[in-house]
Amino acid sequence: MDQPTPGQARKPAKAFMTHKQKRWKPAATVAAVIERNGRFLLVEEETADGLKLNNPAGHLDLGESPIEGVIRETLEETACEFEPTAFLGIFMSRHRQETYLRMAFCGSVGAPIAGRGLDEGIARSLWMSVEELRACPERHRTPLLMACIEAYLAGRRLPLDAVYAHPSVLE
Repeated sequence: MDQPTPGQARKPAKAFMTHKQKRWKPAATVAAVIERNGRFLLVEEETADGLKLNNPAGHLDLGESPIEGVIRETLEETACEFEPTAFLGIFMSRHRQETYLRMAFCGSVGAPIAGRGLDEGIARSLWMSVEELRACPERHRTPLLMACIEAYLAGRRLPLDAVYAHPSVLE
């Protein structure tokens, strides 16, 4: 397929749907990129394909903003309180007939909360260097794991107010 030149729109992969056809609805997810001393906080989780590595991440719940969602997901999966400092962007991928739209944030965490368990399906949290991560792509749950980390390493940082949730969403 020919690549568009700068400023030129890409051709859609599929013909436009009519208003009577089913509307495409990607799964809205959030993810945290947390770096400390050159290592990234990850989770190892049970999947249909075995144990896989991922950023602390998950589906956005009804009634929460993306920032609230990433704070909740990080706590559930790592037992650490996450403080977002910047928005990294929106990342998309497709897996098994589902498209995921991931809103990624970077920030910091404190120490794990004593006595707090990890979410069901999470085997453990761990810290890995970018070199270790690049060396094991077969262990990644999603290509978005590295896409988010690479955006972080490239210095991408958008203000948190770039993500707006109207109060009607939070009801």
